[in-house]
Amino acid sequence: MRSMKKQGILAAAIFILSYNVCTAQIRMGILAGPHSSSVIETNTNPDWNDIKNNYHSRSGFHAGFIADIPFSATSKLYFQPGVNFTTKGRKYSETFDTTDFRSRSRMDSSQFINYIEIPLNFVLKLPLGRRVKFIIGAGPYVSFFFNGKEKSETSFINGDFSNSENKDLPVGNGAGKYKTFDYGVNGLAGFEIGRVFLTANYSRGLTDFWKNPENLAIYNGHFKHQTIGGTLGVFFGKQPKIEKKVKDKDKDGIPDKEDACPTEPGTAATKGCPDKDADGIADLDDKCPDAAGLKKYNGCPVPDSDGDGVNDEEDKCPQVAGLKKYNGCAIPDSDGDGINDEEDKCPQVPGVKKYNGCPIPDSDADGVNDEEDKCPQTKGTKENNGCPVIKKEVVEKINYAARQIQFDYTKATIKPSSYPLLDEVIKILNQDPSLILSIEGHTSNDGIYQANIRLSQARADNVKAYFVSKGIEVSRLKSQGFGPDKPLNNGKTEAEKAKNRRVELKLSNR
Repeated sequence: MRSMKKQGILAAAIFILSYNVCTAQIRMGILAGPHSSSVIETNTNPDWNDIKNNYHSRSGFHAGFIADIPFSATSKLYFQPGVNFTTKGRKYSETFDTTDFRSRSRMDSSQFINYIEIPLNFVLKLPLGRRVKFIIGAGPYVSFFFNGKEKSETSFINGDFSNSENKDLPVGNGAGKYKTFDYGVNGLAGFEIGRVFLTANYSRGLTDFWKNPENLAIYNGHFKHQTIGGTLGVFFGKQPKIEKKVKDKDKDGIPDKEDACPTEPGTAATKGCPDKDADGIADLDDKCPDAAGLKKYNGCPVPDSDGDGVNDEEDKCPQVAGLKKYNGCAIPDSDGDGINDEEDKCPQVPGVKKYNGCPIPDSDADGVNDEEDKCPQTKGTKENNGCPVIKKEVVEKINYAARQIQFDYTKATIKPSSYPLLDEVIKILNQDPSLILSIEGHTSNDGIYQANIRLSQARADNVKAYFVSKGIEVSRLKSQGFGPDKPLNNGKTEAEKAKNRRVELKLSNR
Protein backbone atom coordinates (compact mmCIF):
# COMPACT_ATOMS: atom_id res chain seq x y z
CA MET A 1 0.00 0.00 0.00
CA ARG A 2 2.79 2.32 0.86
CA SER A 3 4.30 1.76 -2.59
CA MET A 4 0.93 2.55 -4.27
CA LYS A 5 0.75 5.85 -2.37
CA LYS A 6 4.19 6.84 -3.58
CA GLN A 7 3.28 6.04 -7.17
CA GLY A 8 0.12 8.15 -6.79
CA ILE A 9 2.11 11.14 -5.51
CA LEU A 10 4.56 10.95 -8.43
CA ALA A 11 1.71 10.59 -10.93
CA ALA A 12 -0.10 13.63 -9.52
CA ALA A 13 3.08 15.73 -9.65
CA ILE A 14 3.84 14.71 -13.23
CA PHE A 15 0.22 15.49 -14.19
CA ILE A 16 0.54 19.05 -12.86
CA LEU A 17 3.60 19.75 -15.01
CA SER A 18 2.15 17.93 -18.02
CA TYR A 19 -1.04 19.98 -17.76
CA ASN A 20 0.95 23.21 -17.75
CA VAL A 21 2.96 22.06 -20.78
CA CYS A 22 -0.26 21.46 -22.71
CA THR A 23 -2.07 24.65 -21.69
CA ALA A 24 0.59 27.38 -21.68
CA GLN A 25 3.47 28.80 -23.62
CA ILE A 26 6.30 27.64 -21.40
CA ARG A 27 9.74 26.16 -21.34
CA MET A 28 10.86 23.33 -19.10
CA GLY A 29 14.03 22.92 -17.09
CA ILE A 30 15.86 20.66 -14.69
CA LEU A 31 17.45 21.69 -11.42
CA ALA A 32 19.43 20.32 -8.52
CA GLY A 33 21.37 21.60 -5.57
CA PRO A 34 22.51 21.07 -2.00
CA HIS A 35 20.84 22.45 1.09
CA SER A 36 20.94 22.35 4.84
CA SER A 37 17.73 21.21 6.48
CA SER A 38 16.69 21.67 10.08
CA VAL A 39 13.59 21.48 12.24
CA ILE A 40 12.13 24.49 14.00
CA GLU A 41 10.87 23.05 17.25
CA THR A 42 8.96 24.69 20.07
CA ASN A 43 7.69 22.85 23.11
CA THR A 44 6.89 23.14 26.81
CA ASN A 45 9.69 20.85 27.96
CA PRO A 46 11.25 22.59 31.00
CA ASP A 47 14.69 21.18 30.00
CA TRP A 48 14.43 22.35 26.37
CA ASN A 49 16.99 25.18 26.72
CA ASP A 50 19.54 22.65 27.99
CA ILE A 51 19.17 20.20 25.12
CA LYS A 52 18.09 22.20 22.08
CA ASN A 53 21.70 22.93 21.10
CA ASN A 54 22.23 19.18 20.71
CA TYR A 55 20.06 19.27 17.58
CA HIS A 56 21.86 19.99 14.31
CA SER A 57 20.94 20.45 10.71
CA ARG A 58 21.51 17.71 8.12
CA SER A 59 23.07 18.11 4.71
CA GLY A 60 20.76 17.16 1.87
CA PHE A 61 19.81 17.88 -1.68
CA HIS A 62 16.91 18.60 -3.96
CA ALA A 63 16.45 17.77 -7.64
CA GLY A 64 13.60 17.91 -10.09
CA PHE A 65 11.83 19.77 -12.86
CA ILE A 66 10.62 23.32 -13.28
CA ALA A 67 8.33 25.15 -15.70
CA ASP A 68 8.83 28.80 -16.68
CA ILE A 69 5.55 30.52 -17.65
CA PRO A 70 5.39 34.24 -18.55
CA PHE A 71 2.21 36.13 -17.75
CA SER A 72 2.33 37.95 -21.07
CA ALA A 73 4.63 38.57 -24.01
CA THR A 74 6.19 41.59 -22.28
CA SER A 75 5.77 40.65 -18.62
CA LYS A 76 8.74 40.45 -16.27
CA LEU A 77 6.68 38.33 -13.88
CA TYR A 78 6.72 34.55 -14.32
CA PHE A 79 4.94 31.63 -12.74
CA GLN A 80 7.33 28.75 -11.94
CA PRO A 81 5.68 25.53 -10.74
CA GLY A 82 7.94 22.54 -10.19
CA VAL A 83 8.26 19.00 -8.95
CA ASN A 84 11.26 18.18 -6.73
CA PHE A 85 12.59 15.31 -4.69
CA THR A 86 13.68 17.01 -1.45
CA THR A 87 15.45 15.61 1.61
CA LYS A 88 14.65 17.09 5.00
CA GLY A 89 15.13 16.37 8.70
CA ARG A 90 17.80 16.87 11.38
CA LYS A 91 20.42 15.22 13.57
CA TYR A 92 20.94 14.94 17.33
CA SER A 93 24.10 14.22 19.28
CA GLU A 94 24.90 14.30 22.98
CA THR A 95 27.98 13.40 25.03
CA PHE A 96 27.51 12.28 28.63
CA ASP A 97 29.99 13.02 31.41
CA THR A 98 29.73 10.01 33.78
CA THR A 99 31.91 7.68 35.80
CA ASP A 100 29.39 4.83 35.82
CA PHE A 101 30.79 2.16 33.46
CA ARG A 102 27.27 1.04 32.59
CA SER A 103 26.20 4.49 31.47
CA ARG A 104 26.14 5.94 28.02
CA SER A 105 29.06 8.04 26.94
CA ARG A 106 27.59 9.33 23.63
CA MET A 107 24.34 9.17 21.69
CA ASP A 108 23.85 10.10 18.01
CA SER A 109 20.53 9.97 16.21
CA SER A 110 19.02 11.22 12.97
CA GLN A 111 15.56 11.93 11.64
CA PHE A 112 15.67 11.89 7.83
CA ILE A 113 12.45 12.49 5.85
CA ASN A 114 12.14 12.73 2.07
CA TYR A 115 9.35 14.43 0.14
CA ILE A 116 7.97 14.95 -3.33
CA GLU A 117 7.61 18.72 -3.23
CA ILE A 118 5.63 20.99 -5.54
CA PRO A 119 6.74 24.64 -5.28
CA LEU A 120 4.45 27.26 -6.86
CA ASN A 121 6.65 30.34 -7.13
CA PHE A 122 6.07 33.77 -8.65
CA VAL A 123 9.37 35.14 -9.96
CA LEU A 124 10.31 38.65 -11.05
CA LYS A 125 13.11 38.87 -13.65
CA LEU A 126 15.01 42.18 -13.88
CA PRO A 127 17.44 42.57 -16.82
CA LEU A 128 21.05 43.45 -15.93
CA GLY A 129 22.40 43.07 -19.46
CA ARG A 130 21.69 41.37 -22.78
CA ARG A 131 21.80 37.85 -21.31
CA VAL A 132 21.87 38.39 -17.54
CA LYS A 133 18.84 38.86 -15.31
CA PHE A 134 18.49 39.28 -11.58
CA ILE A 135 15.67 37.04 -10.34
CA ILE A 136 13.78 37.14 -7.08
CA GLY A 137 10.67 35.24 -6.13
CA ALA A 138 8.54 33.51 -3.55
CA GLY A 139 5.47 31.37 -3.21
CA PRO A 140 3.87 28.47 -1.42
CA TYR A 141 4.78 24.83 -1.66
CA VAL A 142 3.01 21.57 -0.98
CA SER A 143 4.86 18.34 -0.33
CA PHE A 144 3.97 14.69 0.07
CA PHE A 145 5.76 12.22 2.32
CA PHE A 146 7.83 9.83 0.18
CA ASN A 147 10.00 7.85 2.59
CA GLY A 148 12.47 8.28 5.42
CA LYS A 149 14.27 6.67 8.30
CA GLU A 150 15.08 7.16 11.97
CA LYS A 151 18.45 5.98 13.26
CA SER A 152 19.99 5.97 16.73
CA GLU A 153 23.46 4.92 17.86
CA THR A 154 24.54 4.78 21.51
CA SER A 155 28.01 4.04 22.80
CA PHE A 156 28.83 3.21 26.41
CA ILE A 157 31.90 4.06 28.43
CA ASN A 158 32.64 0.37 28.93
CA GLY A 159 32.98 -0.14 25.17
CA ASP A 160 29.50 -1.50 24.46
CA PHE A 161 27.59 -0.17 21.46
CA SER A 162 23.96 -0.33 20.41
CA ASN A 163 22.06 0.98 17.44
CA SER A 164 18.59 0.91 15.95
CA GLU A 165 17.18 1.92 12.59
CA ASN A 166 13.60 2.24 11.33
CA LYS A 167 13.09 2.61 7.57
CA ASP A 168 9.33 2.01 7.68
CA LEU A 169 8.19 5.21 9.39
CA PRO A 170 4.57 5.41 10.61
CA VAL A 171 2.52 7.77 8.45
CA GLY A 172 -0.79 9.43 9.36
CA ASN A 173 -2.28 11.98 11.75
CA GLY A 174 -1.83 10.08 15.01
CA ALA A 175 0.73 10.44 17.76
CA GLY A 176 4.25 9.45 16.71
CA LYS A 177 3.36 9.57 13.00
CA TYR A 178 4.60 11.63 10.05
CA LYS A 179 1.92 13.52 8.17
CA THR A 180 1.37 12.57 4.54
CA PHE A 181 0.87 16.20 3.51
CA ASP A 182 2.98 19.23 4.39
CA TYR A 183 2.99 22.82 3.16
CA GLY A 184 4.94 26.01 3.59
CA VAL A 185 6.54 28.95 1.78
CA ASN A 186 9.59 29.36 -0.48
CA GLY A 187 11.88 32.25 -1.21
CA LEU A 188 14.62 32.56 -3.82
CA ALA A 189 17.05 35.08 -5.26
CA GLY A 190 19.79 34.78 -7.84
CA PHE A 191 20.70 35.19 -11.48
CA GLU A 192 19.59 33.82 -14.83
CA ILE A 193 22.29 33.76 -17.51
CA GLY A 194 20.86 32.65 -20.81
CA ARG A 195 19.28 29.28 -20.13
CA VAL A 196 21.22 28.70 -16.88
CA PHE A 197 19.99 29.93 -13.50
CA LEU A 198 21.67 29.98 -10.09
CA THR A 199 19.73 30.87 -6.95
CA ALA A 200 19.90 30.87 -3.19
CA ASN A 201 16.82 29.25 -1.67
CA TYR A 202 14.96 29.29 1.60
CA SER A 203 11.85 27.34 2.63
CA ARG A 204 9.87 27.24 5.83
CA GLY A 205 7.09 24.82 6.78
CA LEU A 206 3.85 26.28 8.10
CA THR A 207 2.41 23.13 9.65
CA ASP A 208 3.65 20.38 11.96
CA PHE A 209 5.06 17.52 9.87
CA TRP A 210 5.23 15.17 12.88
CA LYS A 211 3.24 14.71 16.07
CA ASN A 212 5.19 13.65 19.12
CA PRO A 213 4.20 10.28 20.70
CA GLU A 214 1.63 10.21 23.48
CA ASN A 215 4.27 9.45 26.07
CA LEU A 216 5.88 12.80 25.19
CA ALA A 217 2.59 14.71 25.11
CA ILE A 218 3.70 16.68 28.17
CA TYR A 219 6.07 18.54 25.88
CA ASN A 220 3.27 19.74 23.58
CA GLY A 221 5.85 20.08 20.81
CA HIS A 222 5.55 21.70 17.37
CA PHE A 223 7.82 20.67 14.48
CA LYS A 224 8.26 22.56 11.22
CA HIS A 225 10.76 22.06 8.40
CA GLN A 226 13.31 24.66 7.31
CA THR A 227 15.87 24.50 4.49
CA ILE A 228 18.58 26.87 3.29
CA GLY A 229 20.55 26.06 0.15
CA GLY A 230 21.41 26.75 -3.44
CA THR A 231 20.09 25.62 -6.81
CA LEU A 232 21.69 25.26 -10.23
CA GLY A 233 19.41 24.64 -13.20
CA VAL A 234 19.08 24.88 -16.94
CA PHE A 235 16.09 25.49 -19.20
CA PHE A 236 15.59 23.61 -22.44
CA GLY A 237 15.18 25.81 -25.49
CA LYS A 238 14.44 29.50 -25.72
CA GLN A 239 11.51 31.19 -24.04
CA PRO A 240 8.63 30.82 -26.56
CA LYS A 241 6.85 33.96 -27.60
CA ILE A 242 3.15 34.28 -26.93
CA GLU A 243 1.38 34.41 -30.26
CA LYS A 244 -1.08 37.14 -31.06
CA LYS A 245 -4.73 36.25 -31.40
CA VAL A 246 -5.97 35.60 -34.91
CA LYS A 247 -9.40 36.49 -36.30
CA ASP A 248 -12.01 33.77 -36.03
CA LYS A 249 -15.56 35.11 -36.60
CA ASP A 250 -17.39 31.85 -35.91
CA LYS A 251 -15.06 30.94 -33.01
CA ASP A 252 -14.53 27.40 -34.24
CA GLY A 253 -10.76 27.50 -33.71
CA ILE A 254 -9.98 27.85 -37.42
CA PRO A 255 -8.60 31.25 -38.53
CA ASP A 256 -10.87 33.09 -40.98
CA LYS A 257 -8.15 33.06 -43.62
CA GLU A 258 -8.17 29.23 -43.55
CA ASP A 259 -11.94 28.77 -42.94
CA ALA A 260 -14.03 27.72 -45.98
CA CYS A 261 -17.17 28.67 -43.99
CA PRO A 262 -16.01 31.63 -41.83
CA THR A 263 -19.50 32.49 -40.55
CA GLU A 264 -20.56 28.93 -39.63
CA PRO A 265 -18.80 26.91 -36.92
CA GLY A 266 -17.17 23.81 -38.32
CA THR A 267 -14.25 21.42 -37.87
CA ALA A 268 -10.68 21.32 -39.05
CA ALA A 269 -11.39 18.11 -40.95
CA THR A 270 -14.01 19.91 -43.06
CA LYS A 271 -11.98 23.14 -43.42
CA GLY A 272 -14.24 25.03 -41.03
CA CYS A 273 -17.56 23.95 -42.49
CA PRO A 274 -20.42 22.34 -40.47
CA ASP A 275 -20.41 18.58 -39.92
CA LYS A 276 -23.49 17.64 -37.85
CA ASP A 277 -22.59 13.96 -37.50
CA ALA A 278 -18.89 14.71 -36.86
CA ASP A 279 -17.71 12.12 -39.37
CA GLY A 280 -15.19 14.40 -41.06
CA ILE A 281 -17.36 14.90 -44.15
CA ALA A 282 -18.92 18.34 -44.63
CA ASP A 283 -22.73 18.32 -44.60
CA LEU A 284 -22.90 19.62 -48.17
CA ASP A 285 -21.01 16.49 -49.35
CA ASP A 286 -22.60 14.00 -46.90
CA LYS A 287 -25.43 11.73 -48.15
CA CYS A 288 -26.20 10.82 -44.55
CA PRO A 289 -25.60 14.14 -42.72
CA ASP A 290 -27.40 12.98 -39.55
CA ALA A 291 -25.55 9.67 -39.21
CA ALA A 292 -21.78 9.36 -38.89
CA GLY A 293 -20.27 7.44 -41.77
CA LEU A 294 -17.21 6.97 -43.98
CA LYS A 295 -16.03 8.78 -47.05
CA LYS A 296 -16.00 5.57 -49.10
CA TYR A 297 -19.71 5.17 -48.32
CA ASN A 298 -20.37 8.87 -49.16
CA GLY A 299 -20.77 9.75 -45.48
CA CYS A 300 -23.12 6.88 -44.66
CA PRO A 301 -22.46 4.19 -42.01
CA VAL A 302 -20.78 0.89 -42.82
CA PRO A 303 -23.40 -1.73 -43.94
CA ASP A 304 -24.43 -4.77 -41.85
CA SER A 305 -24.96 -7.70 -44.26
CA ASP A 306 -26.19 -10.27 -41.71
CA GLY A 307 -28.30 -7.79 -39.75
CA ASP A 308 -26.83 -8.68 -36.37
CA GLY A 309 -26.08 -5.11 -35.35
CA VAL A 310 -22.35 -5.41 -36.12
CA ASN A 311 -21.22 -3.64 -39.27
CA ASP A 312 -19.32 -5.58 -41.89
CA GLU A 313 -15.99 -3.88 -41.20
CA GLU A 314 -16.08 -4.97 -37.55
CA ASP A 315 -17.92 -8.28 -38.02
CA LYS A 316 -15.55 -11.26 -37.98
CA CYS A 317 -18.45 -13.43 -39.17
CA PRO A 318 -20.21 -11.00 -41.61
CA GLN A 319 -22.42 -13.67 -43.23
CA VAL A 320 -23.60 -15.31 -39.98
CA ALA A 321 -25.65 -13.45 -37.37
CA GLY A 322 -23.91 -13.29 -34.01
CA LEU A 323 -23.51 -11.08 -30.98
CA LYS A 324 -21.88 -7.66 -30.87
CA LYS A 325 -19.78 -8.48 -27.82
CA TYR A 326 -18.27 -11.40 -29.77
CA ASN A 327 -17.52 -9.25 -32.86
CA GLY A 328 -20.52 -10.63 -34.72
CA CYS A 329 -19.75 -14.32 -34.06
CA ALA A 330 -21.47 -16.94 -31.89
CA ILE A 331 -20.74 -17.37 -28.18
CA PRO A 332 -17.13 -18.60 -27.89
CA ASP A 333 -15.13 -20.42 -25.25
CA SER A 334 -12.14 -18.07 -25.33
CA ASP A 335 -9.98 -19.89 -22.78
CA GLY A 336 -10.89 -23.42 -23.95
CA ASP A 337 -11.75 -24.64 -20.45
CA GLY A 338 -15.05 -26.22 -21.51
CA ILE A 339 -17.16 -23.40 -20.04
CA ASN A 340 -18.56 -20.94 -22.62
CA ASP A 341 -17.95 -17.25 -22.15
CA GLU A 342 -21.59 -16.55 -21.16
CA GLU A 343 -21.24 -18.79 -18.10
CA ASP A 344 -17.50 -18.32 -17.56
CA LYS A 345 -16.73 -15.57 -15.02
CA CYS A 346 -13.09 -15.67 -16.15
CA PRO A 347 -13.46 -16.15 -19.92
CA GLN A 348 -9.85 -15.30 -20.73
CA VAL A 349 -8.26 -17.55 -18.11
CA PRO A 350 -8.71 -21.36 -17.98
CA GLY A 351 -10.39 -22.38 -14.76
CA VAL A 352 -12.54 -25.03 -13.13
CA LYS A 353 -16.31 -25.43 -12.95
CA LYS A 354 -16.23 -25.29 -9.14
CA TYR A 355 -15.21 -21.64 -9.39
CA ASN A 356 -17.47 -20.78 -12.38
CA GLY A 357 -14.64 -21.06 -14.88
CA CYS A 358 -12.09 -19.13 -12.81
CA PRO A 359 -8.81 -20.47 -11.41
CA ILE A 360 -8.60 -21.45 -7.77
CA PRO A 361 -8.62 -18.03 -6.00
CA ASP A 362 -5.76 -16.48 -4.09
CA SER A 363 -7.68 -14.05 -1.84
CA ASP A 364 -4.62 -12.38 -0.33
CA ALA A 365 -2.63 -12.38 -3.61
CA ASP A 366 0.45 -13.94 -2.03
CA GLY A 367 1.01 -16.61 -4.70
CA VAL A 368 -0.50 -19.44 -2.60
CA ASN A 369 -4.03 -20.42 -3.64
CA ASP A 370 -6.79 -20.57 -1.03
CA GLU A 371 -6.96 -24.35 -1.02
CA GLU A 372 -3.31 -24.56 0.05
CA ASP A 373 -3.08 -21.30 2.03
CA LYS A 374 -3.21 -21.70 5.82
CA CYS A 375 -3.74 -17.92 6.12
CA PRO A 376 -5.99 -17.23 3.08
CA GLN A 377 -7.00 -13.73 4.19
CA THR A 378 -3.50 -12.57 5.13
CA LYS A 379 -0.66 -12.17 2.65
CA GLY A 380 2.27 -14.43 3.42
CA THR A 381 4.99 -16.49 1.76
CA LYS A 382 4.96 -19.85 0.01
CA GLU A 383 7.67 -21.16 2.35
CA ASN A 384 5.41 -20.31 5.32
CA ASN A 385 2.32 -22.02 3.79
CA GLY A 386 0.82 -18.67 2.84
CA CYS A 387 1.15 -17.13 6.29
CA PRO A 388 3.06 -13.88 6.89
CA VAL A 389 6.64 -13.89 8.11
CA ILE A 390 6.77 -12.68 11.65
CA LYS A 391 8.25 -9.16 11.80
CA LYS A 392 11.82 -8.87 13.01
CA GLU A 393 10.91 -6.26 15.63
CA VAL A 394 8.24 -8.57 17.11
CA VAL A 395 10.78 -11.42 17.38
CA GLU A 396 13.26 -9.05 19.01
CA LYS A 397 10.67 -7.97 21.60
CA ILE A 398 9.87 -11.60 22.41
CA ASN A 399 13.59 -12.48 22.70
CA TYR A 400 14.20 -9.48 24.95
CA ALA A 401 11.34 -10.51 27.25
CA ALA A 402 12.66 -14.09 27.39
CA ARG A 403 16.13 -12.93 28.43
CA GLN A 404 14.67 -10.95 31.35
CA ILE A 405 12.47 -13.69 32.89
CA GLN A 406 13.74 -14.54 36.38
CA PHE A 407 12.87 -17.32 38.87
CA ASP A 408 13.55 -17.88 42.55
CA TYR A 409 16.91 -19.53 43.09
CA THR A 410 16.81 -23.28 42.24
CA LYS A 411 13.00 -23.03 42.01
CA ALA A 412 10.40 -22.73 39.27
CA THR A 413 8.60 -19.78 40.87
CA ILE A 414 8.50 -16.74 38.57
CA LYS A 415 9.66 -13.54 40.22
CA PRO A 416 6.99 -10.79 40.17
CA SER A 417 9.47 -8.44 38.45
CA SER A 418 9.12 -10.61 35.33
CA TYR A 419 5.35 -10.13 35.02
CA PRO A 420 5.45 -6.79 33.11
CA LEU A 421 7.72 -8.41 30.48
CA LEU A 422 5.41 -11.43 30.18
CA ASP A 423 2.46 -9.02 29.83
CA GLU A 424 4.19 -7.44 26.82
CA VAL A 425 4.39 -10.89 25.22
CA ILE A 426 0.68 -11.41 25.96
CA LYS A 427 -0.09 -8.11 24.25
CA ILE A 428 1.76 -9.27 21.11
CA LEU A 429 -0.11 -12.61 21.12
CA ASN A 430 -3.46 -10.81 21.50
CA GLN A 431 -2.67 -8.49 18.59
CA ASP A 432 -2.07 -11.40 16.21
CA PRO A 433 -4.22 -14.51 16.91
CA SER A 434 -2.32 -16.43 14.20
CA LEU A 435 0.83 -16.58 16.36
CA ILE A 436 1.69 -19.59 18.51
CA LEU A 437 4.41 -19.70 21.14
CA SER A 438 6.89 -22.39 22.13
CA ILE A 439 8.27 -22.00 25.68
CA GLU A 440 11.60 -23.76 26.27
CA GLY A 441 13.30 -24.12 29.65
CA HIS A 442 17.10 -24.61 29.95
CA THR A 443 19.55 -25.05 32.83
CA SER A 444 23.31 -25.17 33.35
CA ASN A 445 25.18 -28.46 33.78
CA ASP A 446 25.46 -28.05 37.57
CA GLY A 447 23.75 -30.65 39.74
CA ILE A 448 21.84 -33.84 38.91
CA TYR A 449 20.77 -34.27 35.30
CA GLN A 450 17.21 -35.47 35.98
CA ALA A 451 16.67 -32.71 38.53
CA ASN A 452 17.69 -30.15 35.91
CA ILE A 453 15.26 -31.69 33.40
CA ARG A 454 12.42 -31.43 35.92
CA LEU A 455 13.36 -27.86 36.92
CA SER A 456 13.53 -26.64 33.30
CA GLN A 457 10.17 -28.31 32.51
CA ALA A 458 8.57 -26.78 35.62
CA ARG A 459 9.81 -23.31 34.72
CA ALA A 460 8.51 -23.61 31.15
CA ASP A 461 5.16 -24.93 32.49
CA ASN A 462 4.87 -22.01 34.94
CA VAL A 463 5.43 -19.46 32.17
CA LYS A 464 2.77 -21.26 30.10
CA ALA A 465 0.40 -21.26 33.06
CA TYR A 466 0.86 -17.50 33.46
CA PHE A 467 -0.06 -16.91 29.83
CA VAL A 468 -3.15 -19.15 30.16
CA SER A 469 -4.20 -17.25 33.31
CA LYS A 470 -4.15 -14.06 31.23
CA GLY A 471 -6.52 -15.47 28.60
CA ILE A 472 -4.16 -17.00 26.00
CA GLU A 473 -5.60 -20.22 24.57
CA VAL A 474 -3.79 -23.39 25.63
CA SER A 475 -3.81 -24.55 21.99
CA ARG A 476 -1.48 -21.64 21.14
CA LEU A 477 1.14 -22.60 23.75
CA LYS A 478 3.69 -25.39 24.06
CA SER A 479 6.15 -25.84 26.93
CA GLN A 480 9.18 -28.15 27.12
CA GLY A 481 12.19 -28.46 29.39
CA PHE A 482 15.57 -29.42 27.96
CA GLY A 483 17.67 -29.20 31.12
CA PRO A 484 21.37 -28.80 30.21
CA ASP A 485 21.00 -30.48 26.76
CA LYS A 486 21.08 -27.25 24.71
CA PRO A 487 23.74 -25.00 26.23
CA LEU A 488 24.79 -21.70 24.65
CA ASN A 489 28.43 -22.28 25.63
CA ASN A 490 30.77 -24.77 27.35
CA GLY A 491 29.50 -23.79 30.80
CA LYS A 492 32.89 -23.74 32.47
CA THR A 493 32.74 -20.34 34.16
CA GLU A 494 29.98 -18.95 36.39
CA ALA A 495 29.18 -16.31 33.74
CA GLU A 496 28.79 -19.00 31.07
CA LYS A 497 26.62 -21.12 33.34
CA ALA A 498 24.41 -18.11 34.08
CA LYS A 499 23.79 -17.64 30.35
CA ASN A 500 22.83 -21.30 29.97
CA ARG A 501 20.16 -20.95 32.70
CA ARG A 502 17.37 -19.37 30.63
CA VAL A 503 13.88 -19.53 29.14
CA GLU A 504 13.48 -19.11 25.38
CA LEU A 505 10.25 -17.97 23.70
CA LYS A 506 9.88 -18.94 20.02
CA LEU A 507 7.10 -17.58 17.76
CA SER A 508 5.53 -19.29 14.74
CA ASN A 509 2.26 -19.14 12.78
CA ARG A 510 -0.62 -21.54 13.20
